Amino acid sequence: MLLEERFIQSIKAHEKLMHDLRQVRSLGLPQCYIGAGYIRNYIWDLLHGYTRRELHSDIDVVYFDPEDLNEGRDVQLELQLREATGNPKWSVKNQARMHLRNGTVPYQSTEDALRYWPEIVTAIGVQLDEQDQIRFCAPYGLDDLYVLTVRRSPLYENILEYNRRVEKKRWQEQWPKLTIVKG
Repeated sequence: MLLEERFIQSIKAHEKLMHDLRQVRSLGLPQCYIGAGYIRNYIWDLLHGYTRRELHSDIDVVYFDPEDLNEGRDVQLELQLREATGNPKWSVKNQARMHLRNGTVPYQSTEDALRYWPEIVTAIGVQLDEQDQIRFCAPYGLDDLYVLTVRRSPLYENILEYNRRVEKKRWQEQWPKLTIVKG
């Protein structure tokens, strides 16, 4: 089975994630994905033979809408998702404005924004389309995720921050099979 097919089958098997993907789809946001730790940690758990754990600190929802850069919109969307699910972990960010916070060139799309995320294994987003098909955005592919390697994304230039972040996350304590590549 191809890595992409394996990934999609794993997502389909996670009922709570599928429910969350339906909730996010109902928002009707452009180029919208659930990404980062929710996805990464779930796959790492599978590869380590763990039962599903909720080790993500938030549920990152990213989308791209250059027509509405109002941060208040993201706050309202978070509240809407929290009310609908009863889960307080939602974090919604319009990637069309995130270059300002990150000090980079303006992003052209959600996929482009993901290229600037700190780790390759974090730069993965999943969505459920209108035909209930899983679609994903992984600008650097899925290889690092499945070989359990954490490395800095090529466009994330702050090596010191990357190294601090990886150390602070203490991922190897939770997933001992990981290989962490320093900046």
